[in-house]
Amino acid sequence: MQTAQTQTQTLSIGKLELRGGGVLEDARVAYCSYGKLAPDGRNAVLVTHGFTSSHRFIEAGGWGKLLGPGRPLDTDRFFVLSSNMLGSSFGSTAPASIDPTSGRPYGPDFAQITVADMVVAQRRLLDALGVQQLVAVIGPSYGGFQAFTWGVEFPDFMRGLVPVESAPRAQAPFDDAALLRRLAADPGWNGGHCYAGDGVLQTMTALRVETLRRYGAEQALRAQGLDAAAIEAELLRQARPWAQEFDAHSLLTLGRAINRYDVTNDLGRIRARVLYLLSRTDAVFPPSLATPVMDALRHAGVDARYVEIDTAHGHLGSDVDVALWAPVLSAFLDELAG
Repeated sequence: MQTAQTQTQTLSIGKLELRGGGVLEDARVAYCSYGKLAPDGRNAVLVTHGFTSSHRFIEAGGWGKLLGPGRPLDTDRFFVLSSNMLGSSFGSTAPASIDPTSGRPYGPDFAQITVADMVVAQRRLLDALGVQQLVAVIGPSYGGFQAFTWGVEFPDFMRGLVPVESAPRAQAPFDDAALLRRLAADPGWNGGHCYAGDGVLQTMTALRVETLRRYGAEQALRAQGLDAAAIEAELLRQARPWAQEFDAHSLLTLGRAINRYDVTNDLGRIRARVLYLLSRTDAVFPPSLATPVMDALRHAGVDARYVEIDTAHGHLGSDVDVALWAPVLSAFLDELAG
């Protein structure tokens, strides 16, 4: 059964004052939705995406198998929203957007944003759409950062949180200075005035290949019987479309927000139930996080449970082996909705 696709829509949420100072005039949030909002506005599920993906990830790969009638994200039952996070390259206000005060792209002058700013922007979107309460916020990796932040920022607005392959704080600093030096060394950087699809395409492609390797894509391809040359060719094939779409300034903006993300001292604000999932072989968010994170949640009085996904596919495990945890998600959503 194919997942039904809907058009990306964009909503203006007005002037957005940022936590770190500064303002985004006429901020916009891109999103897609599936199913129908109930008259009381309380059957919505918000899905939040990872660092370099988009709100359309819910239609593709393993996550796409969660969405649709009779599936965990049952569109006959839930109004499912997937929002592009602020600062990303896929429709929400970001460095490549036009600054209304200058008429030019923000580019390197885009304001510093935080994960909390992304969540506030999403809340404004939900308010505009008539959502009164969320059943859950669900997201992998950076999407899990957003899920934890939702629980802290708006503790009474959702019944459940499902951070997948994620944590309440970043596990390693994002070296934005090193990335900036690497981008600036590319002949197409043009002092920072270059955008997706031009200028630094070669560097962005190389960065994407490195990310795919770190996430475990090379091991997955090797398991399919591909030799070294075929693996390299396939990684490049997967990397090029992303490099043509993703703006280098968005990479810097979202990376810098990682360095300001840490909600470990605020977990006591969470009122929602938490389903926390990690992958057995994930090197980015290893299963060794389970004990300290669960101890912190329980110490803070949070009703939390932990499930380990028994996958060999590293940080891609929740996607590749979605069938291993889909029943757990389905049961959790049943509890929340019931």
